Parts: sequence; structure tokens; C-alpha cells
Amino acid sequence: MVALMIAGLFFGVSLTDTDIDVRAQYIQDQYLKSEEQVVMRDGVRLFTSIYTPKDQSKKHPILMVRTPYQVNPYGEAFKTRLGPSAAYEEAGYIFVFQDVRGRFMSEGSYVNMRPHLSQKVNQRDIDESTDTYDTISWLLEHVEGNNGRVGMWGISYPGFYSSAGMIDSHPALKAVSPQACIADWYWDDMHHHGALSLNLTFAFFSVFGVDRPELTTEWSPRFQFNTPDGYDFFLELGPLKNVNERHFNDDIEFWNQLMAHPNYDHFWQSRNIIPHLKNITTAVLVVGGWFDAEDLYGPLKTYASVEAKNPKADNRIIMGPWSHGGWHRMDGSELGDARFGEATSPDYQAIEFQWFQHYLQDGPASELPEAMMFETGSNRWREFDRWPPEGREQQAIYMHANGRIELAPPDGRQAAYSSYQSDPSKPVPYTKKITTMWEKTYMTEDQRFASQRPDVLVFESDVLTEDLTIAGPMMVDLWVSTSESDADWVVKLIDQYPDVIEGVPAESEDYIRGGMQQMVRGDIFRGRYRDSYSNPIPFKPGEVTRVKFELQDILHRFKKGHRVMVQIQSSWFPLFDRNPQRFVENINLATEQDFVSATHKVYHSADHASRIEIGVLRDSN
Repeated sequence: MVALMIAGLFFGVSLTDTDIDVRAQYIQDQYLKSEEQVVMRDGVRLFTSIYTPKDQSKKHPILMVRTPYQVNPYGEAFKTRLGPSAAYEEAGYIFVFQDVRGRFMSEGSYVNMRPHLSQKVNQRDIDESTDTYDTISWLLEHVEGNNGRVGMWGISYPGFYSSAGMIDSHPALKAVSPQACIADWYWDDMHHHGALSLNLTFAFFSVFGVDRPELTTEWSPRFQFNTPDGYDFFLELGPLKNVNERHFNDDIEFWNQLMAHPNYDHFWQSRNIIPHLKNITTAVLVVGGWFDAEDLYGPLKTYASVEAKNPKADNRIIMGPWSHGGWHRMDGSELGDARFGEATSPDYQAIEFQWFQHYLQDGPASELPEAMMFETGSNRWREFDRWPPEGREQQAIYMHANGRIELAPPDGRQAAYSSYQSDPSKPVPYTKKITTMWEKTYMTEDQRFASQRPDVLVFESDVLTEDLTIAGPMMVDLWVSTSESDADWVVKLIDQYPDVIEGVPAESEDYIRGGMQQMVRGDIFRGRYRDSYSNPIPFKPGEVTRVKFELQDILHRFKKGHRVMVQIQSSWFPLFDRNPQRFVENINLATEQDFVSATHKVYHSADHASRIEIGVLRDSN
């Protein structure tokens, strides 16, 4: 969300200046541009920019993006890219871009993740579904040369508007692709298992959250950190209450709402689009990245919800080895410390184009499977009839004493727990990089910088004698205790590479990557929500307590000669806010005095066997 908004790169793999100039000239030569105020059922007018092919010898389909991030350039200037790739422009689509209600040049009031209205009491009741429906109806009537078919797509927040727009689908809406789509803002972007996404929410709302008193074509200025070091900036900031006192001055309405609603209450529940993904008659292609640091939850849950609620819908999913929107912003051959063997984005873009062509221009049917998923580790695409795939064997990897991982549970002959001291004044960094941004490569980053800290527990398996493929969601099941009354638990699943093989040149990449601890999946759980995300409860100091939560899906092959590693810690800063470790009813209102050091224990005894439940795929290749 933040990366796309700030970078302004919404479409296409990064191009050279020459490529951009050639594409921009082609668009100006082949397209006409118009700007319209499209009237909604309640009378509010939405600013809509329309690019129509000059060639009117045939009918053209409409491809639409609805966005809160502006449809610039306004006026006579042309966009330099219109579709997800240049192929769409050459195929002669009508491109439509719309400022959503209350943003930039559209009238009305803006509501973040506007709640969907399942029941419309009167004809003037609106939500993002009705605004989409009304826009499509207007386009079909007023845009000459259209073939009566409409497609939608969008990445991140525009992905949410794509999802909302396919509810109670307009009859002309034939193909929708929600990509990196926000689905439930408590889980996408804003929190992970109750922990606040500090770096993202602060940077995003310092710009996006500024009030728009009148129509405008301009963004608010970016926040100036006045330092390259985000870790130092947020640590010096102190408790969250200092944000308004030092920086926002109570001017950012959604930040204030965020602070007032730390729990998963009605405020957040109403902003969950997942339960409302019904009556979908359009074809759906959900797209996401395994290493999307912002919206991994949304694509996986959107696909599952559409599948469950719309059994007749043509619903498919593609997950590749990408960061947020990476399938249209980079070639997908690598990300941070991970290498994927080849450029993965161009092949995806060809598949996406064929998919839209089939539904909007009667192109040949694609051979796209139900689930096309990239298997990291082995670096290959795999096809499945469903996701998660059938045939998974449910197993568990158990934490043992002396930092070991085994498939068998611990017995009574070993130490009962491992412990560490967690100090909020010295939180564990989430990245080794010096940055104020939410570092998009942290999800593949070598974790040796963290494993060397005394406040990070490290467990590792023996060297694998055969490949191990894990697919689908995982469940963390920990037995823990704390000396205080609150705690966070960060669990990271890591692929530990072999040490350097004899004979490998010291200057080669293989040598440098020897022993690398590459994160495959990690997440944080705020312990106060172990019984309910709506009703937090404190820990009783010293009492052994169960903490259970989901790690989001993976498809990863741990190769023979590697090790499986798990790291456990209690801070991940400033990716997420610090838990003061002294229970406060509204954790966002904690004071300096509430932040205390605590001793945390993770148990690995016969009675309290901490583990991660996984789904193992057995195959012959």
C-alpha cells in the first residue's frame, strides 16, 4: 500500500527512459483522453479519466481502475502507461481511471475501507459496490465504441476496490483481478495478530490521512523524518501517545481512530470485506506475492472466501515470489537475499493478459489452473486443483532443549524451558538495513543479524537427508510464561543454507550465502489476544499459558543438506510497535512507566510441548 502510493509505480515492470518515452508516444498517437464527472445514485459526482482508442473500426472492452491514489495527470497531459503492460494498449482497450468518492477530484466524503452495506434500505444507500455498479452503467451508455464488457483490476488499495466492485456483479462486469488486495484492514497493513504495524501506519497516514477540505489534484507533502534511521526515530519517539504531541497534532483523523480501537471491535469488523464477497458472477483472478510485506493476508483470504461463497464462479489464484505489486514493478528474479532462478514476472504478465483477453475480447481460453503457485526453495511454478492443495500430511516440528528441532515431541528427560530477557528499550530490529521505510525485502532477509542476540531463541534441525516441502497455512502452538502481564511472540520459520562447500571461490555468491538463515515466513502475536482479538486479557506472571496462532501460507521446499530453523523473540521493531509488557487496557495509551523489562520462557517439556504444525507435500519430483 505505502510502497505503491509513495513510489507512484502502479503499472508495468520497471522500464528504461527510452521504453517509457516510446510507450508514452504510442499512447498519445493512438488514444483520445476525456475527463468526466460520473453521477452516482445519490447525486455525488466521481472524477473519471477515460482513454479511448482512436481506431473506432471495432468495439473495445473497458478496463477500469478505481483508486484513492489519484488518477493523475489531470487536464490535457496523458499517462505514460495505461494497462498492466503495453500489450493491453496495443490490443485496443478503453482504459478508465476513477478517483473514488471523497478523494482528490471526486465529490463526497471519504471513508477508509468503506463498510459494505449488505442491506440497502433505500435507493440512495451507497458503498463501493454501488459506486462501481453505477460507474459501469454510465460508461456503457456514454463511452462510444465499447463492446459491452468491463474488466477491473487494482493493486493494494485499488485491489480492495476491485474486490468490492465485484460484489453483486454488474452484468457487464466479466473479469476482475484483485491484486495484493486489502481485505480486512485490521489484518492487512494495520495489525498482525493485534500488534500495530507502526512503521507503515505512521508513514502512510502522515500523508494519506491529511484532511481534504476541497477538491484537489495535489498530494499532501511527505513526512520528513530528518534521519535515515527509522529504528532510532521510533525508539526516541517513545509511547504512541507522543505521535500526536510531537507530530500529528490531532489532525490525522484515522490515526486517532486507530489509537482509539486497538482491539478487533466493530470499527474494524465493519471494514472486513471478506464476509460480503457474495453474488459474484464475474471471473476472478486473485494475485499475490509470497513476500508481500503489506498485503499477504488479503489475497489468500479473498480467494478462499470467493471460492466458498460463489461455487459457480470461475475463481483462480496466482501466488509468486514477489514483494508488494512486484509482478508489475520488477522482473521477479530475486528479492533481497532470495534468488528465484529466473525472471518470474514476464511469464505472469503474459498469463494475466491472456486471461483478460479471453473474457473481454473472446481470446482463446487460457490453460490457467485453479491455483498457480511458485514453490520457493526449488524455484519452480506448480499447478494445483485447489489451494491449499490436497494430499498434505499434517505434521509438527517440536522445539527441544539445547536449541533443537525434532519431529518427535520432547520427553521428561530434558530441560523444561528456554528463557530470555526482553527489554523494550532495546527491541529486536526487523531488518539490518538503515531505513525509515517499511523495508520490502525483510521477508527474505538473512536472519543471522537477529540470531546473534541474547533475546532471540534459536532452534534448528539436523541437516536434512531429503527434501521437505511445506504447503499451506501453519499453526504456531506455544507454551509460554512471562514475569510480567503482557508479551508479544514473534515466530520466524527459516531455511538455513549449508556452510560453504569446499572448492567454491570466496568471491562467488554461493560462498557469501553459505550458512545463510533466509526467512521463509514470520509473524507476530500480541499475547493479550490469545483468547479473543476483541477482549484482551493479561498474563498471570509466571503461569504457563498456551498461545496459538496462524502463520500465513507458504509453498517452500527445504532442500536436502539444509536445516529447518525457528527463531522466537518478543519484539520486531519498528515494523511493529513495542509491547510495554505491563498490561494496559488500551495498549496504545501506554506511558513511559508501563514499559518494563521481562523474562519470557518458551516451554518444551512432555506436558508443554511447543511446536509448529505444518502441512507436508509428498511428491516424486
